[in-house]
Amino acid sequence: MGGQPRDHSPEGLALNTPLAAALSAALLVAVLAWAVVRPFGRAEAVMAVPAAGIAVATGAISLAHARAEAERLGPVVGFLAAVLVIAHFCDVEGLFQACGAWTARWAAGRPVRLLSAVFALASAITAVLSLDATIVLLTPVVFATAARTGVRPKPHVYACTHLSNTASLLLPVSNLTNLLAFAASGLSFTRFAALMALPWLAAIGVEYLVFRRFFARDLAAAAPADRAAGTPPRLPLFALVTVGCTLAGFVVASLFGVEPAWVAAGGALVLAGRALARRRATPLTVVRAASPAFLAFVLALGIVVRAVVDNGLADVLDHVVPDGTGLAALLGTAALAALLANLINNLPAVLVLLPLAAPAGPGAVLAVLLGVNIGPNLTYAGSLATLLWRRIVHQHEHDVNLGEFTRLGLLAVPSSLAVAVVALWGSLLVL
Repeated sequence: MGGQPRDHSPEGLALNTPLAAALSAALLVAVLAWAVVRPFGRAEAVMAVPAAGIAVATGAISLAHARAEAERLGPVVGFLAAVLVIAHFCDVEGLFQACGAWTARWAAGRPVRLLSAVFALASAITAVLSLDATIVLLTPVVFATAARTGVRPKPHVYACTHLSNTASLLLPVSNLTNLLAFAASGLSFTRFAALMALPWLAAIGVEYLVFRRFFARDLAAAAPADRAAGTPPRLPLFALVTVGCTLAGFVVASLFGVEPAWVAAGGALVLAGRALARRRATPLTVVRAASPAFLAFVLALGIVVRAVVDNGLADVLDHVVPDGTGLAALLGTAALAALLANLINNLPAVLVLLPLAAPAGPGAVLAVLLGVNIGPNLTYAGSLATLLWRRIVHQHEHDVNLGEFTRLGLLAVPSSLAVAVVALWGSLLVL
């Protein structure tokens, strides 16, 4: 562990005093607490942006470091904005409603079949359209599907939050943490996906087995025989073709060294342009779909986390992050990332750990990603997606028991994380 001290920035550390360290930590705690509670429904950026300003104004982070962090995150944030627009207008085209109707007809009132369909659907949507689409757009559809078929909603709704994290391992576009890791790994789009395919499948498979056992009683309750699935709506071919072309564009762009953000922007432009032309959206709708407040939160959070890193956290973690990409090192890295994600949220965790893991190579970076993507299924605060899912569930007047959520996480997280790390290790050896 440890080894030679790692250089965390080209310019060295900014102010590193006990006062700066305490202030940076306090600002990060305040930002994360606000994101968890969201007083009066205010956006996460309401606290994060002023906190970043305070960090710069007080010298907890130098202006040069703050600017460098914003420049590093800028392309990632732009990519995220484009993916959010794509997901929103896929919903406008009716993609999610069509998927929900398909799952209801295929399940035919049988809870186990519905769970299998939700797993397949949530995994695909998370991987292709990002975890935000699964949380914000698919979760309400799953509630409606469960009500239409008469099955108990709990296993299927819980699957949405678990798979929004676990199933986001496959592609660089699946999660904001993936975008950050993709930039740090030096891998091409196709090689990233090839290395993560086996861990993705392994983690989802373990999750499915855990869900079948944990929710055995709910899944054994048969639905009323008189519930009809109804006639499914037509598949929105335009949205499906656009998403397919965008994914193909990612692969082609990586071969020619073109940034994936340009491809994502193209897909967003096509879908948003169609909606505008058909008067199903306005320019303001497009802007709102990109969630500018959340994008500002991501940038501001990155600056606050960089202040914490500059003022001592990097030195502490430098002594515990394993070196190398052997199986033991990968397991240790992933476990540390999962622990940190549950302590400070997975987005700050990946921002802190990537500079420490990157010198060991892409394998270590991907091990961090396994930890920060699978680990958040243990606690509510592990990821922003889980916090958002909890709010959506409460809006549907469905109770979420903290003890039950945690017990499920204690079964699913260690087993799926361990199996995924072994799968990653095997992928690194073969590929």
